[in-house]
Amino acid sequence: MTDRPPDPTEKSPARRKESQLRRTGSIVPQQSVQGKALLAVIVIMSFLACLTIGAVSMIRTTADSWASQISREITIQIKPDETIDMEQKLLEARDLALSFVGTRDGQVLDKEATSRLLEPWLGTGLDIDELPVPRLVVITIDEQNPPDFAAMRAELQRKIPQAYLDDHRTWVDRLVSMARTTVFIGSGVLGLVFFAMVLTVIFATRGALAGNRHIVEVLHFVGAEASFVAGEFQKHFLMVSLKGSLAGAFLAAALFASLSWWQNARIATPEADQAAALFGSFTIDWTGYAGIFLTMAVIAALTTITARFTVMRTINEIDQVRSDPGRLDG
Repeated sequence: MTDRPPDPTEKSPARRKESQLRRTGSIVPQQSVQGKALLAVIVIMSFLACLTIGAVSMIRTTADSWASQISREITIQIKPDETIDMEQKLLEARDLALSFVGTRDGQVLDKEATSRLLEPWLGTGLDIDELPVPRLVVITIDEQNPPDFAAMRAELQRKIPQAYLDDHRTWVDRLVSMARTTVFIGSGVLGLVFFAMVLTVIFATRGALAGNRHIVEVLHFVGAEASFVAGEFQKHFLMVSLKGSLAGAFLAAALFASLSWWQNARIATPEADQAAALFGSFTIDWTGYAGIFLTMAVIAALTTITARFTVMRTINEIDQVRSDPGRLDG
């Protein structure tokens, strides 16, 4: 019997094993307790991550809106004094402020408007003349070309010593600081969620490898490349992560949409006003929704990369054991 030359088109036993495995199914169990638990964990992690992204976007948008509204106006307060004519001083303060470049309009708050401002704290039926309450002048300014507040404040102090100019810079700075702190905290929470998810995927991958270690060892022994085995696990965990992250992102987006609908449907009601005072508007812009679905993609990528890295490391450990019989005997 003569030996025939090897056919270059004929597959090696390892290649035939890989092809047969590709036809019959994956070496990773598609339906298992570990797989269902991992899917549930990814859904929860994705929901929390997307919820954090949406909340940060919502708070940042609300803070920017508040800062913009505050920075459009400045307030001149005139303290009550028996030696001055309050109404005349209010008009003088308004005219003086409007003489500066960068101011647009001025309005003197009358006694009724001042009483309405104090109603939440002092109730209705107030007599402003009997209370030492400062009177206010509201000046609208040009945000792009604001006036010289220092010069205006000095001129007011020179002509009307009882006047005090409030440019609301303190409140704007506080809102900006709050927004930055919120973004920082949200980024920290997001990092913790991603870290916990990576650890979960590592344990799930090692569990799947432990249950199929004999198959992995046989395939690797007959010549299956480590990249092929890692690819099988990678595809499995990619599908699981896509399903879980999509479900979590959809739940987070649905929650924000439902809260926004509830707030709009109950506008001008006490509960909606209280929620708006505490949290602002529940509406998030397109950047928030883009961040939610970007988070979904990041979760899927992290899960896939983590699974591949874990499988490659495990196969490397198998190779080390095979190359060191002493470790195997021990």
